[in-house]
Amino acid sequence: MRTNNRGRAWFVAGFLAPATLLYAVFVVLPVCQAFQISLYRWRGISEQKTFVGLANFQRLAGDEVFRQALGHNLAFLLAGGALTLGLAMAIAHAIHGNGRWARVIRGVYLFPQIISMVVVAVLWMFVYNPSFGILKASLQSVGLGRFAMDWLGTPGTALPAVLVTFVWHAVGFHIMLFSAGLRTIPAEVQEAATLDGADGMLRFRQVTLPMLFPVLRVAIVYMVIGALNVFALVYLMTVGGPDRRTEVMLTYLYEQAFKHSDFGYGTALAVANLAVVMALSGLAMLLLRRDPTEAKA
Repeated sequence: MRTNNRGRAWFVAGFLAPATLLYAVFVVLPVCQAFQISLYRWRGISEQKTFVGLANFQRLAGDEVFRQALGHNLAFLLAGGALTLGLAMAIAHAIHGNGRWARVIRGVYLFPQIISMVVVAVLWMFVYNPSFGILKASLQSVGLGRFAMDWLGTPGTALPAVLVTFVWHAVGFHIMLFSAGLRTIPAEVQEAATLDGADGMLRFRQVTLPMLFPVLRVAIVYMVIGALNVFALVYLMTVGGPDRRTEVMLTYLYEQAFKHSDFGYGTALAVANLAVVMALSGLAMLLLRRDPTEAKA
């Protein structure tokens, strides 16, 4: 028996070894190198680096722009996350059936996910264009032309405009998650709830939502990671402007590292971003560790 267990262990280790090695080389090692570089002053051009210890992190603690960028990331997480998850759950629930419109919507909701982020950004830049954008034309056609403005160039509207694009791009993936979760709920459970008098929102709140909890937990963790790592969308649409009103952690990192050639401080920003992502993801998993259906059982 002991020989069989040892053989099984070597068999499993043999299959895991290639993936573990690749993960160590391409993930663990770069993260360790990032921690190392964050302790130096380095312009990223020569091999000459000056050890400064925690000076980059001390600078980070007093950096007003970093705090502003972190606040914008949290806006993506809270406002964008709430809109994305709310819309995704509502749409997934609405198309959970075999009606004609349900089939049509199921055929198009993943469209934003299959196109490049560059295309998404350019598309919405045309939508928001203050001269010939679709949004301006639509407002003018219903007599609201006075509300047309430079949405991406106005400090008060730039972040909400990018948030709308973020939600539009992210909602399809979460519809897919919730649709898959809804299909795992036995029809008998829904029928029993209806016979007990639970219908409409009452059934959704007391039956459907608790049984979707494992999927909701995954969706929230995905949203935390996506909102805190948003970069391409913001950079392509606004480059963090105007007046840093859409600056996020990764656009600020890019500016410091590749525009100012301050790779030591840029890497410290990367380490801080990783720490925030890990902390909030861990917090989300901790708060959502209890499945309400198991608690009732």
